[in-house]
Amino acid sequence: MSNVKYSKDHEWLKIEGDTAWVGITTYARHALGDLVFLELPEVGRQVAKGDDFAVVESVKAASEIYTPVTGEIVEVNETLQDDLDGLKEDIDTGWIVKVKMSNDNEAADLMDKAAYDTFVESLD
Repeated sequence: MSNVKYSKDHEWLKIEGDTAWVGITTYARHALGDLVFLELPEVGRQVAKGDDFAVVESVKAASEIYTPVTGEIVEVNETLQDDLDGLKEDIDTGWIVKVKMSNDNEAADLMDKAAYDTFVESLD
């Protein structure tokens, strides 16, 4: 899928038109361990690239989730609060928010799957 991009903060982004679905990668999920809580943002919130928009807590620690693009949060995946196992790198169900992007060019700076995989390998 060429419309899926990855950030160095371990978020993935699926782009459909001017909307980006944002979730966390499998690498991030494994690093966090057993998840216990997800704090979701409000619909309508404006976010700038690099802002934290949600917090995920595990038995190890709490970790912010950052937005790889600037825009407005137009939808929140409420089902994740009752089922943190759904927070997987599954594009259709594991997304956290959908952001209506105000600057499409920001996504061009993100990595494709191959580049992200190479980046992750360099971390180990």
